[in-house]
Amino acid sequence: MFKASDVKELRERTGAGMLDCKKALDACEGDMDKAIDWLREKGISKAAKKEGRIAAEGVCVVKAEGSNAVILEVNSETDFVAQNKEFLDFTNYLADVLLKNDATTVEDALKINDGGETIGDKLINLTAKIGEKLSLRRFEKVTKTDDEVFGTYTHMGGKIGVLVDVATDVVNADIEEMAKNVCMQVAALNPKYTDRSEVDQDYLAKEEEILTAAAKNEKPDANDKIITGMVKGRLNKELKEICLMDQVYVKAEDGKQSVSKYVEEVAKANNAKIAIKGFVRMETGEGIEKKEEDFAAEVAAQMAGK
Repeated sequence: MFKASDVKELRERTGAGMLDCKKALDACEGDMDKAIDWLREKGISKAAKKEGRIAAEGVCVVKAEGSNAVILEVNSETDFVAQNKEFLDFTNYLADVLLKNDATTVEDALKINDGGETIGDKLINLTAKIGEKLSLRRFEKVTKTDDEVFGTYTHMGGKIGVLVDVATDVVNADIEEMAKNVCMQVAALNPKYTDRSEVDQDYLAKEEEILTAAAKNEKPDANDKIITGMVKGRLNKELKEICLMDQVYVKAEDGKQSVSKYVEEVAKANNAKIAIKGFVRMETGEGIEKKEEDFAAEVAAQMAGK
């Protein structure tokens, strides 16, 4: 037999509902440890039913500690759960675990054993407890040297996360503020490359081909010099939009200063050598096709025990 206090303890230890806890203790003849395993098994079963669900909400987390930094995206099905304290605590816990381990893929990360339980199991158990499909979608870990600093930034409560790696021979408050401002730039204007040296040459050749054909259609009587000038101007405009260092700095007072010029000004003011080495930007749910749900039908199905 078991007492009401046993049900309370099991509920506190597992987060399961009271009725489920009573069923577990009944099935396990009051054995607490066996009841916990029973609930885990049922939780895994419940979570498995949610594998086909689409998790396109969630948060991005960015953390830096010492020479390592990590940026990750953890998904949920609804924005409501994405704001749940337990979910947010778990995403921060995941960031800490990833910082301290050498996993390079999501599959490796899910196999990390922490406290006698894998990250994958912890995620499954939380899925069962919260009642929505949860998933670690992606992460990237960056390691810096002593002459580099990290910039980190999250926007809209974690809808967008940015990590920037800055090489510098001076580290002070001005440089750290500059790194964060560059993060905000990346969050706001979503560049594809750090600078033009990263742009794929095949891409440039294809763009030149397309822009040349378009220019000739617009001005069929123009000579090659004019066409070349048109193509160069349009390609340059495009590169200013997709290359971080060429973009107009979002905080520029004159509305013209580039990110490159802003970084140069900070470097000059601090007698420092600064280079933006790279960045990682993640936006929650990007690339995921969200499923349109009939909420009323879904609730009715749940009530019917489907």
